[in-house]
This record gives sequence, structure tokens and C-alpha cells, in this order.
Amino acid sequence: MPKNSKAVKRELDDDVTESVKDLLSNEDACDDSFKKSSLIVNNHEGEGKECDVEEGGSDGEEEERPAWNSKLQYILAQVGFSVGLGNVWRFPYLCQKNGGGAYLVPYLILLILIGIPLFFLELAVGQRIRRGSIGVWNYISPRLGGIGFASCVVCFFVALYYNVIISWSLFYFSQSFQQPLPWHECPLVKNKTTTYVVPECEKSSATTYYWYREALDISNSISEGGGLNWKMTLCLLAAWSIVCLAMIKGIQSSGKVMYFSSLFPYVVLICFLVRALLLKGSVDGIRHMFTPKLEIMLEAKVWREAATQVFFALGLGFGGVIAFSSYNKRDNNCHFDAVLVSFINFFTSVLATLVVFAVLGFKANIMNSKCVALNTNKIVSLLGNGMNDSLIPNHINLSQVSAEDYHLIIKGMKQEDYQRLGLDSCSIEDELNKAVQGTGLAFIAFTEAMTHFPASPFWSVMFFLMLVNLGLGSMFGTIEGILTPLIDTFKVRKELLTVGCCVLAFSIGLLFVQRSGNYFVAMFDDYSATLPLLIVVILENVAIAWVYGINKFFEDLKDMLGFTPYRFYYYMWKYITPTLLLVLLASSLIQLIMTPPSYSAWIQEEAKEQKLGFPPWGIVVCISLVVMAIMPVPVVFGLRYFNIIDENTSSLSTVSYKKGRIIKETARPGEDDDTSLIQGKSPSEAPSPMPGNSIYRKQSGSGGPDVDTAPNGRYGIGYLMADMPDMPESDL
Repeated sequence: MPKNSKAVKRELDDDVTESVKDLLSNEDACDDSFKKSSLIVNNHEGEGKECDVEEGGSDGEEEERPAWNSKLQYILAQVGFSVGLGNVWRFPYLCQKNGGGAYLVPYLILLILIGIPLFFLELAVGQRIRRGSIGVWNYISPRLGGIGFASCVVCFFVALYYNVIISWSLFYFSQSFQQPLPWHECPLVKNKTTTYVVPECEKSSATTYYWYREALDISNSISEGGGLNWKMTLCLLAAWSIVCLAMIKGIQSSGKVMYFSSLFPYVVLICFLVRALLLKGSVDGIRHMFTPKLEIMLEAKVWREAATQVFFALGLGFGGVIAFSSYNKRDNNCHFDAVLVSFINFFTSVLATLVVFAVLGFKANIMNSKCVALNTNKIVSLLGNGMNDSLIPNHINLSQVSAEDYHLIIKGMKQEDYQRLGLDSCSIEDELNKAVQGTGLAFIAFTEAMTHFPASPFWSVMFFLMLVNLGLGSMFGTIEGILTPLIDTFKVRKELLTVGCCVLAFSIGLLFVQRSGNYFVAMFDDYSATLPLLIVVILENVAIAWVYGINKFFEDLKDMLGFTPYRFYYYMWKYITPTLLLVLLASSLIQLIMTPPSYSAWIQEEAKEQKLGFPPWGIVVCISLVVMAIMPVPVVFGLRYFNIIDENTSSLSTVSYKKGRIIKETARPGEDDDTSLIQGKSPSEAPSPMPGNSIYRKQSGSGGPDVDTAPNGRYGIGYLMADMPDMPESDL
């Protein structure tokens, strides 16, 4: 070998290295046309596989996919999505209904057995594959690609009615800047001769009347549409405008909003707790909440409701968790994130329950005092006329009777005497046992309690602003669960898709702001999500544990995290969690069959709620919601199974560029890529390329699928490897 041959070889190698670096580098982060390029590998039959290009896994190079500005922003986004309105108005109700403090035991057990493993699973697949729900499940198994589409449909259904609840909160927020609050007392009707209280309000209460008549202007049944409620229509428009503006730039815009929308509710809850603890009777409410009724724990219904609450509290199956985690770095510790967010969610529920019961305890004392005063007046009028004077101890002043004195008076009375004398049974426990949830808790019970607060408008503004922020945090995750998969799959512009989605959702959402809209909200809440999401999450678990392979998934996790997860997750994902989910699905189906579809209607003439069954068309709508949500799963499976759509056409391979090399991240068994560069093999290991194979860059966003162009300017003029079937192997 000549003396200078090593130097010549080194120079040639350097030239090749520089060429590859020029080809693969991303020198200008602002050039979207280059960043959005994709690598195409064509086989000799002309069928192509599109491999997503991720640039710059290291060395400060920017990735093509957007990324979170900080770990805190990401955690706040996940917390904002998982902590929602259910933590404030669903969890306290379940706690009260299912044994008080004893309910926390089954909830914690099921959080560990179902919640954390599934939350960890969704975080891991999103972070590993870096796609939305459609791309993730297409990648895991093309035949189960319908899981992602089903998640999108459920997200859309939930977003439709969830934003209506935010619009209700916006309406109450706008009405809270008044002293006294508009729901403080019943309105008066004046005519020429007399002034009287509105009968509907007199039969119910001021806050109940305001909710059903002033806010919703509700009809007597779901069949009576009654036209649009213009106040709520404007509020719904405002709600969708906020969501659209916050989401229009993706996580770059929504991530910044998260700092406020995720943290503000905690400030309000802590302020409410401190204020409520200073009010009379708050301790009674907290004591009632934490008094365990251990015998209730043995009922199967308690465990079913606890499992359902765990399931929905973490937002499993919606696709929002996967979408958010897909913007993470690959080496992020998603196991730590899963445990952290799950327990933040749990402690938020407990904090909200403390606040709710402290306020309800205060309200119960107010109501009890009113009851005592009313009964005392009746007793005074009955003295000597149906009531013996000896029942009243000498030390009691009848002009000012306390609750303790009142109980001394009635201690000698028999239960049947109450009805005979027309007396009400005044008991704080009875008041606290009146279980309220959902809108009944937020817009009736809580608003009534706040009217008795000093500076009640301030607390009302804070409360409804908190509800708006809790709702928006969940809405951002829900909308991300729709947008991210569609953008990843169909490569549409984020801004156009966001605006289009919000306009479409607002148009359909007008259904919920007509006078019968509240009944449609209840219908969607009961039927559009529960069963479809359970089926989706069962399929997700099965896809990872049994189709993709649990051992292979553990290898992926070790590669990502740098350590092997606890063996606990192996048994959870493979056996225990899917079994528990199947039991939960079966019990939910049985409950659905056993209880015919019904809703609570507000009857204006009687001023009370009444259970009504859905009309035949309503039952058809209920069934259609479930069928439409789950339909993509069997449809996609059938299309793949019968080869109507070729499985290879959507099997996205994930390719990373790192330090001038192309590394295949994951190869599915049976995939037949003939190109050694893509497979990451050395030339000696790789088979010779088939004639007609080509590797070239395809500019996304411009031109049709057949237009092949090379990057211009300093990104490497002439680095196009065109389709040259006659080129010999050595030249390639």
C-alpha cells in the first residue's frame, strides 16, 4: 500500500461523513419544509413504507415533533387533564354514599391495581412511539388500529357536553359580580293589588329556582325542545372560543395556559377550606364524611363505583394521556410521572371532599337553625292546644330557642306526634345525608351555602372561576386526544384542524343549550363514554400484553427508562388488570340492562324533580352513542383481516437520526425492509439491495405523492437519490 494511502482513505471517509452530516443535519430550525420531511423506502413492487423522521435525538439538535418547554409544564398538563370537575362534584358524593372514610380503602386499592398500571402503560406507549392514539395502536397492531379512532370519537362526544358545563360555570361566574347574589332569595311578582313570591320558587328554594328557571329555563321533558336559550348559547360560544385560542398553536399555546388553569384550582380549594373551617358547623360536615361505615365496604356496588371513578379520574382511554406524553423526550421517567400524577389526583379528590363537606356542614347548621325556629313557633302556637306545657323545661326562653334547647323540648315527644302536630324532624345528620352530586352540588347546594358567607360575591367569583379552570384543563387534554392523532395520521395543519373541530363542536353543541339541553347532557354523560372507554382500555391492555408482547414491552421500557420496571407491572398488565376490567365491564353491562334508560326531569308546576323514561327515539340515540363510539374497532379489524386495506400501508416505522446515523427504533416481526441503512445493519450483514429500491426524501406539505424533491440551499443540493433501477450496488 502506498505511503500516503491511509491519509487518502481518511480524507475520503471524512468526505463521506460530511456528506451524510449535510444530508441528515437540520441547520435551520425555522425551515419547516425540511423539518417536516420524511424518509421513504420503496420496494421492488412499488409499495412504500413511510418512516417518520425524528431529527436530533442528541447534541442539541431540534426534534421535528414539538416538545414541552419544561418537565413542570408537562406534569401540570397531565394533572390539569386528570383533575377535573369529577374530583369536586363526583368523588365527595361517592364518598358520602359509600361509607364515608371507608370508601377511601377500596378506592386506593383499585387505584394501585387498575389506575396506576394503566396510566403508566398509556404514558409509556405515547412516549415510546411518539404518536397520538391512532398512530400508536396502528404501530402496535394494524388490526387493532380502530382503538385510536374509537378514542377520538369518545373524546369528541365528551368534549361536546363537557364544554357546555364550562359554559354554565361561565354564566354563573358572570352573574357573581352582584351584591346580593341573584340567587340569594326568591323573586317577587307584583300586580295591581298584591305582591307575592313566584310559586315555583316558593315550593323549592331560591338557588334551585335560579338554576332551573333563570339559568337553564328548562322544559318539562326531553321531548319539549323549547328553542335556544340565548344566554347559554353566548356562554357556549365564549367557552369554545377560549378552547380554540388556547389550543390553536398546540402545546406551545396550551402549555402556557396550564400554569394558571392547573394551579389556580388548588389556591381556591385551600382558601375555601380555611374559610369553611372558620364557619360554624364545618367540623360536623368533616366528621360526617370521615365516619366510616365499614359494613358498606362489603357491597359489590361500592367496589364497582370505586373502580369506575378511578378509571375516569385519570382520563384513561381518552387518548389525551398518550397525546401529551408523545411530546416527551424518550428517556423521560414516565413511571415516576404515572405515580406522581395518580397520587396528586387522589389527594386533590380528598382535598375537594374536605372543602365540600366543610361547606355542607355549615349549610346543614344553617338549615337546622331555620328548622328549629320554625318548629319553635309552631310549638308556641300549640301550647295548651294539643301540646302539654310540662314538655318545656322552665329555664328555656321560648323567644330565643337554641338547637340544644329545642332537642330538650322534643326529647319527651313520640315520633308519631311530629306528623300530628305538623313538626319537621330537625337533624344535622339528616341534612348531611341528603346526597347531592354533579350540577346539584355545584349549582344548587354549594351556591346556597355561599349566600350565607360573608362577602359572598367574592367567594362565588372564586368558586366558579375554579370550576371554569378545572373544566378547561380537562378540555385541553380531551381536544389534544382528538387533534394529535388526526394531525399525525393525516398531516393536516394544526391551526385549520383546531378551528374546524371547534366550529363543528359548537354547531352540534347547540343541541345542549336549548331548553331541554340539560337532559341531553345527562344522556351523553351516561351513555357516550362509560362502556366504549372500558372496551377501549381493555383492548389497549390486551394489545400491549398479548399482541405486542409483554416481554418485548419490558425491553422497550428498559431502553427508555434505563432500568427494568418492577415485576409487579408484569403481572398487573398480563393477568390482574385485564381480569378486573372485564369484571367491571360485565357489571356495567348488567347494571345498564337492569336499569332502563331514564333521566331526572324538572316539573315546573310541581317544582320538583321526577324520574322519566326516555322516549323510543331517546333510547335509539342512547344505543347509537355506544355503537358509534366502539364501531371503529370492528370496522378497522375487518378491513385489515380481509386485506381490504393492506396492513403494511399504515405500519409506520419510527426512525431516529442520531450523530449522523439512522437507527431503526423498533422492527415488527415479519417486516421485510431490504435496505441495510434502515435496518441499522453493517454492509457485511445486510443483503444486497433489490433492483429498483430507492431511498429519497419526500417533501411533506408540497406537491403530490409522486413529486420527489431534494432540499434546497445549504441543506445539500444534489443529495437526491433518485429512482435508478439500473444503478449497480457499488454506486449505491
